[in-house]
Amino acid sequence: MSSQTHIQDTYKSKDTEEWFDTIFNRPIGFLWAKFFNFFGIHPNVVTVLSMILGALSGFMFHYHANQQPALFGMTGMTCNIIAVVLLVWANHYDSADGQLARLSGKKTQLGRILDGVAADVWYISIYFCLAYRLYDDPVPFTDGHTFGWWGLVLCALSGVLGHIFPCRLADYYRNIHLFFIKGEEGSEFDHYPQLEEKYQKMPWKGNVVNKTFLWFYKSYTFNQEKETPDFQKYWTKLRETYGNDIPQAVRDDFRAKSLPLMKYTNFLTFNSRGIALYVTALLDMPWIYLLFEIIVLGGVYKYMNYRHEKMCRELIQKI
Repeated sequence: MSSQTHIQDTYKSKDTEEWFDTIFNRPIGFLWAKFFNFFGIHPNVVTVLSMILGALSGFMFHYHANQQPALFGMTGMTCNIIAVVLLVWANHYDSADGQLARLSGKKTQLGRILDGVAADVWYISIYFCLAYRLYDDPVPFTDGHTFGWWGLVLCALSGVLGHIFPCRLADYYRNIHLFFIKGEEGSEFDHYPQLEEKYQKMPWKGNVVNKTFLWFYKSYTFNQEKETPDFQKYWTKLRETYGNDIPQAVRDDFRAKSLPLMKYTNFLTFNSRGIALYVTALLDMPWIYLLFEIIVLGGVYKYMNYRHEKMCRELIQKI
């Protein structure tokens, strides 16, 4: 097979791939995946490495771009450029771990959970460091007032309204879409009741790490389902009508209606927020990034949720 065919084999699906990922992140991630696969390194190790790189990136972002000197004689601008490089690197590892899992066949539920946690680790570090950076900064369009502790509040709002909620729902919609085109084997479409049952049956003894991560994952899935009541009704109706054998025509109909929404799920993930962070940090105006997350990404998240729920209400009428 050609190199390009190999790369496409590590995609989740063409429907859910963002164009920028296919021309930049995926090819580089694929090279890393082949490197790690050659040495027999498990995808979960790659995920942990991405967490470390992302957390270090957050630390480097806490320096003002105009700070001189900042760290080891470097300027603040140099530190911010290093932060950008580290976060891009972390994202390539985040791409590589999934590609490596599909390349090597080493797909595990723990890997799925760790992959979801990785970006949270990056951004927790980034938000705290941006809050530190903003503490003594003047608030724009005020008479010398500084952000102070309000910078931490702004970062917290950005983290919840512009990151946690949008990314969680975008991840869910992507996996729903993947389920309808590739089935259970080709998606990570999980359900809270099954996860809760698995959690209750798993003993703590010998499973402390796995059970702890499973607790967070089942809570994550519970909130995904809570935000999508009309999809849950549609899913229940499908199971009652067809059981496990959903007709291909139904799957194709869902895919056709869900596909236009994939651009919103992609917009809400890494690339748009990463570019916004890089530009505003280098311009020494990271508060713009926080407002971008809250207003723009938060608004797209709400619109995406509205569109998907409306779509599900219409699909229920067709069963």
